[in-house]
Amino acid sequence: MADDATPTTGRDYRETVFLPETPFPMRGGLPQKEPQILADWGDLYGAMRKARQDAGAPLFVLHDGPPYANGPIHIGHSLNKLLKDFVVRSRFALGFDVDYVPGWDCHGLPIEWKIEEEFRAKGRRKDEVPAAEFRSRCREYAGEWIEIQKEEFKRLGVLGNWEGRYATMDYATEAKITGEFHKFLMSGQLYRGSKPVMWSPVERTALADAEVEYHDQVSPMIWVKFPVTSTGQVGATKDEPKALGLGASVLIWTTTPWTIPANRAVSYNPEISYGLYRVEAIEEGLEFEPWVTIGEQLIVADKLAEQVFAAAKIAKFERVGDVNPDNLLRLAHPLAKLDQYYRFPVHMLAGDHVTDDAGTGFVHTAPGHGQEDYQVWLAHGHREIPDTVDPDGAYYPSVALFGGLKVLETEGKKAGKFGPANGAVMEKLIEAGALLARGRLEHSYPHSWRSKAPVIYRNTPQWFIRMDHEGEGGTLRNKALAAIDATAFHPAQGRNRIRGMVETRPDWLISRQRNWGTPLAMFVDKETGEPLHDPEVNQRIIDAMKAEGADAWFTRPVTDFLGAHDPARYEKIEDILDVWFDSGCTHAFTIEGRADSKWPADLYLEGSDQHRGWFQSSLLEGCGTRGRAPYNAILTHGFTLDENGEKMSKSKGNTIAPQSVIKESGAEILRLWVASVDYADDQRIGKQILQGVADAYRKLRNTVRYLLGALAGFDDAERLPLDRMPPLERYVLHRLHELDGQVRAAYAEYRFSDVLRPIAEFCAQDLSSFYFDIRKDALYCDSPDSERRRACRTVMDAVFERLTIWLAPLTPFTMEEAWTTRFPDAGSNCLRVIPETPAEWKNDAEAARWAKVELVTRAVTGALEIERREKRIGSALEAAPVVHVADADLLAAFDGLDAAEIFRTSQATLVAGDGPADAFRSEDVKAVAVEPTLAQGAKCARSWRVLPEVGSDPRYPDLSLRDAQAVAAWDAAHG
Repeated sequence: MADDATPTTGRDYRETVFLPETPFPMRGGLPQKEPQILADWGDLYGAMRKARQDAGAPLFVLHDGPPYANGPIHIGHSLNKLLKDFVVRSRFALGFDVDYVPGWDCHGLPIEWKIEEEFRAKGRRKDEVPAAEFRSRCREYAGEWIEIQKEEFKRLGVLGNWEGRYATMDYATEAKITGEFHKFLMSGQLYRGSKPVMWSPVERTALADAEVEYHDQVSPMIWVKFPVTSTGQVGATKDEPKALGLGASVLIWTTTPWTIPANRAVSYNPEISYGLYRVEAIEEGLEFEPWVTIGEQLIVADKLAEQVFAAAKIAKFERVGDVNPDNLLRLAHPLAKLDQYYRFPVHMLAGDHVTDDAGTGFVHTAPGHGQEDYQVWLAHGHREIPDTVDPDGAYYPSVALFGGLKVLETEGKKAGKFGPANGAVMEKLIEAGALLARGRLEHSYPHSWRSKAPVIYRNTPQWFIRMDHEGEGGTLRNKALAAIDATAFHPAQGRNRIRGMVETRPDWLISRQRNWGTPLAMFVDKETGEPLHDPEVNQRIIDAMKAEGADAWFTRPVTDFLGAHDPARYEKIEDILDVWFDSGCTHAFTIEGRADSKWPADLYLEGSDQHRGWFQSSLLEGCGTRGRAPYNAILTHGFTLDENGEKMSKSKGNTIAPQSVIKESGAEILRLWVASVDYADDQRIGKQILQGVADAYRKLRNTVRYLLGALAGFDDAERLPLDRMPPLERYVLHRLHELDGQVRAAYAEYRFSDVLRPIAEFCAQDLSSFYFDIRKDALYCDSPDSERRRACRTVMDAVFERLTIWLAPLTPFTMEEAWTTRFPDAGSNCLRVIPETPAEWKNDAEAARWAKVELVTRAVTGALEIERREKRIGSALEAAPVVHVADADLLAAFDGLDAAEIFRTSQATLVAGDGPADAFRSEDVKAVAVEPTLAQGAKCARSWRVLPEVGSDPRYPDLSLRDAQAVAAWDAAHG
């Protein structure tokens, strides 16, 4: 401890201590600072591209998947665009020239609906508004949101060619999309087919698989009797050899009663065991009269008989014999008794899609309202597909008993709810004596992902691209599968996901029955039904669109396009293209053919749902027109949930608006959150999580701030070469070398959290609590010409140089502020490339040494913590631990080191051996024993170290010799 009798000068030495000095504030003030930095950047992206191109850098292309232009950005947009920005900025930092053109999807239902609402509010129905006026307003609406979203993305710090942005509604773009469509038209891959497709009565259009999502829904379920009217030889039991079947009914089960009028067949599986059952008794004491009679004969799969009869309230039944459905030649429609419209034979069709897992073992088959129904119907040679339901989801007037009734309500508050069709069908089945039982079932049911309303399968003429057409290079399906195998996926499981979808997907449905979109601009021969294949007609269409946009197709007379062809002979197609076809073409007008880009793109990056959306439509479009995918790699991210892991929704009140986070905390906090999560899985965000991110940000900021303060006035004249560096500095340089390899590899593989985490750990552990803590005495109190201090500042300069560029892709605002604070005339930090780290910095021997030193230090720290807790010392500088080290390797690690400096004590003694029995020992370092003795001498008034030498220099009787020399030099310099 200090001797109270030690003579003092009474001088305040604070002015002689080299404390860190910097104008870089502890508090970021990001909401105010970030807009200033954005303004200072100007066209930073353009400057970065020019710098890389001038340097002959290799090109990297990230192609932007277009968000939809119909509202402010949400947290999912932020995640997506910030991940893309991490890619762009990190590739620039790695020395690439990066092409990234942001874009927007503009066509489609959400915008069309919004504009319909606008006109309705003015008392105008959509069909009263000229198409040109309606499409013009859609275009204006999308353009307004593009500008809003663009500014919101830029506020996040997202770099890109914003002035050269693409939009699927631009005139030149619509012309290019039409040109891509014509490639399919001319290659024979396009055809018109009448088949059941997913249809949204609410939206009045067909939907692709990618536009459908599944939600739980309660539906009516019914068991229906189809009387057997014609049989062949039917197997029987020995006790009852007579022919079985006539007079019996085949049972079906369905959750779509409204499809019964469209029934044309019942499907079965020859591998299933079926039986003929006779009703022997009905449950008693029922509050209603069941729809079954004693003696009635019913045919059902044996495995399902018991549960079917329980639903029908049958108390006792007898299995009469086996039934071979191959011999049940014809059935009667269950409504045949009520109207001659239904007096047609119902066929029995074998199909392997039938199972006995649920239902009755028979499948009600309405070929106009189900994929498997349609396929089994065609497989048995049938071609006529009944049209039962119109575009509004109502029965056509020709459908007896039910004409005009709606399957789903399409307007008003009940839009998307069941209409009267199901109830009406069930009532008529009861009247006909054909209903066996009914109930309700909660099950997963397809819904439109835009309107959230249920969809139906509906037979309608549509345009398709063939998946299995044998063209040049094979089928589209095989080319797509080969392209998937040639693509890199991040994460790797994405390959299996999209591959499974492409292996089983039906032909690509590309037509929609709406107004706002790119048309299927072609003509069809009215006599043959074949599309017109005329390159000159196609070129006239494209030229008109370049000048006037897709509107030209709807407003110009057909003679402008047909030339010498007879207009009376051709049908003009006015369906629009599926918006997925639009976005699937973006590669063709964004990166292909540009001098400063290249095709295919290096990377596509979107949410994991795009395996069924944009990734797949781009894949099919590229393979169908160019034989390969328009990308070399795909990166996918999950979805953002709230802090409890629940899906965000406005109704729950658990959304986090990026605009609010930016206003309160700054975009840098959102960026750091994205950098910290495992984006491959679903991520969580909320106030508590963001608070944790803000805390992490402050630690990073304070590390940089400390470096800036400690490096004040540093220049090349002070720099110390490696061969004169102390061991501690050599170790920190080794850690920089090690970290440089980790950062580069993580950025190259898009593992952004694997950049942030090791850097944050390096700042907190290697720097703040280790290196800075050890060296602060030398940094503050050594003379400026001290080699130890020069070495420290040289290493800090190297740390600063790397941290500011390593973190620039993730936290560009803060790193820009730090860089320009130190080097105001050096240009933007973002223009820099990660500097090469000298190979000679790698030093495994020092790494091994300091791992051993850290073990001993941990034991000393543990002993001193007890001394502080027991108030025997106030700080470690009052201690002079005697450290007994029984392990020779651990002891040797301290050769050439100042143990007191390492332990942050005033004095320290290392002794070989086990040490006394009562010495402190750490559980994890058995070979080290610590005696926490008190330091002897007086307390230096400048460095606060307790040393016997304090007062040795008579000029400064209250200083140690080192501090006295430093103050003398300071006094001389300051007159």
